[in-house]
Amino acid sequence: MQYRGKLYRALNPLYAREPLSGRGAELYGGRFNPKGMPALYTSLTIMTALREANQAGSLQPTTLVSYEADIDPLFDTRDGKALYDYDLDVHTLGANSWRDDMNTFAEARTQQLARDLKSAGFCGLIVKSFAQGATEDDLNIVLWTWGACAPHRLTLIDDERRLSR
Repeated sequence: MQYRGKLYRALNPLYAREPLSGRGAELYGGRFNPKGMPALYTSLTIMTALREANQAGSLQPTTLVSYEADIDPLFDTRDGKALYDYDLDVHTLGANSWRDDMNTFAEARTQQLARDLKSAGFCGLIVKSFAQGATEDDLNIVLWTWGACAPHRLTLIDDERRLSR
């Protein structure tokens, strides 16, 4: 599938000057990227981005950024048959054990999915949010390939150059 529109990301202020780097996810790994694989975790709404960035404890300092996106192709995890083709289901996607699996087996099943999808030519995936309080309408796009040109165009919105100050 293709996505065109705005995306939002709430990130740790440590990475605020590099909102296109994917460095934090590369260093620590995430639900949909193993350590060593850069990723940008973005959301279709501001509130979803805030929920995603602050899943543990109280609201922590957060830098909110937005992007204009024209991204293709994305794997749609809402398609049960497509997930089945990768021997997965929605329960596996949302399992809270992915961190433990990463530490025990070196890679969680969802991280292997990311590797497989990227190898198959997908630049990312669209997935419902598993953050506390999220509804079926709260969606995220996780990117493994992005840049300034189509078909993986992602442009930071910072017309006033606030992040470069």
